[in-house]
Amino acid sequence: MAEGNGGGDPGSQIDGERTEDYQKLIQYGLNEKVAAKLDEIYKQGKLRHEDLDERALDALKEFPVEGAVTVLKQFLESNLEHVSNKSAYLCGVMKTYRQRKQYNTADSVAVNPGKGPDEDNLKAILERSGYTLDVTTGQRKYGGPPPDWEGPPPGPGCEVFCGKIPKELYEDELIPLFEKCGEIWDLRLMMDPMTGQNRGYAFITFTTRSAANEAVKQLNEYEIQRGKKLGVTISYNNHRLFVGNIPKNRERHELYEEFAKHAPGLVEVIIYSSPDDKKKNRGFCFLEYESHKAASLAKRRLSSGRFKVWGCEIIVDWADPQEEPDEDTMSKVKVLYVRNLTQMTTEEMLKERFEEFGKVERVKKIKDYAFVHFEERDEAVKAMDALQGKDLGGASMEISLAKPPSDKKKKEEVLRNREKRLMQMLAQRGMPVPPAMLRGGRGGGRGGGRSDYGWPWVWYGEPWPRRWPLPPWGPGYGAPRGGHGGAYDSAAARGAGVQRVRQGGKSSSLIHYR
Repeated sequence: MAEGNGGGDPGSQIDGERTEDYQKLIQYGLNEKVAAKLDEIYKQGKLRHEDLDERALDALKEFPVEGAVTVLKQFLESNLEHVSNKSAYLCGVMKTYRQRKQYNTADSVAVNPGKGPDEDNLKAILERSGYTLDVTTGQRKYGGPPPDWEGPPPGPGCEVFCGKIPKELYEDELIPLFEKCGEIWDLRLMMDPMTGQNRGYAFITFTTRSAANEAVKQLNEYEIQRGKKLGVTISYNNHRLFVGNIPKNRERHELYEEFAKHAPGLVEVIIYSSPDDKKKNRGFCFLEYESHKAASLAKRRLSSGRFKVWGCEIIVDWADPQEEPDEDTMSKVKVLYVRNLTQMTTEEMLKERFEEFGKVERVKKIKDYAFVHFEERDEAVKAMDALQGKDLGGASMEISLAKPPSDKKKKEEVLRNREKRLMQMLAQRGMPVPPAMLRGGRGGGRGGGRSDYGWPWVWYGEPWPRRWPLPPWGPGYGAPRGGHGGAYDSAAARGAGVQRVRQGGKSSSLIHYR
């Protein structure tokens, strides 16, 4: 047998008998040493030739011979019992090898070190539940969907983020803990390929929102080991980006065509018309993607600084995560959120139109949106269904139930995080940072002589703080807060509009952005 180029595993003695797939590997262009090692794996039954796709074979072909043989040796020593996609797993091992090579640790760190999960306990859990376990180099996924599940996956608010997990823990200890709170859809324990240990956090999706809330209630600050407490909070899978400083004269379809060029998976572009001119947008938009992965890719590309949109240097960030009220809370809402109103539309016009369906206690209009307070919920729902899309004052109304105001402490914590992110973005772009931010003060307050509705600018869903100078990119940058209906208290309603945001994942002690 020819020795091939480069080294390999000098301690490995390959006999002269080959499987019929060996010649396929040679014909594909693999080095003889690499093909021989792969053929050895075939003969041991840990992998079939049919399991490898072109991506994995091409990667092996392009890999240095010594590295490829080392990767295959590590693959052979790995526990593949719960690996469903062995081709992808092998690619993951190659990626990890490259990363280790950069830090000169490729040969010193073993794959999957440590004792791993208790296999007897894990086997008992899988047999009892009927769930599957799928292992990749980056995560260990239990379930998803449960056996005999019918219907769509669980919606927003059904997933929790669990942090501060001891690195040596596995799903065999986490599953029984979270099962006590409700039926699990799936549990994903995130793994570090560099060490083979978990990364210290996991995502657990329940089949109901109430089960997720129960998990937060029971397991946040739960002492899983002596002196080690878990951090558990609701997590929302973020599919939406905020893009600021776009040309105001561009329409929705033009923005869609432009942004779709730079990253796949764009589903929708959400814009808000200027109150003064309905033909213009407000200088920002939201990009809704089909998945968090697609949104992450788009954010990386659009934030690279290499792209300008019609000559404008855009600023890109995750859309603000918003905490979704529970179903019980929303079932009591009697306030409607009405957007896309013109300047000529008055509170009196709104009250007259909506009172056709029941007693309206009061109406509050702010710029191009309003809150309509009904005396009875049934009448509010009837009005929403009947008037959806109807013309008033020259524009079609968009109506939804308003969300109750969120907790003030949580809003303040989100605002602090926004300030931090904004400072980082401004520094990266060489743009001036507002002096008040550099001072680190939060002076100026929100009191003063202004009405709660009187703030001139909005930024990521909150009014532009009055203690700051106007934003350097000019008026109109910002984002309306709210959700399928904004908060209807005066403090939360400052600034503007609707943002049908499904994201979130925050508590007073822990905020998680995905």
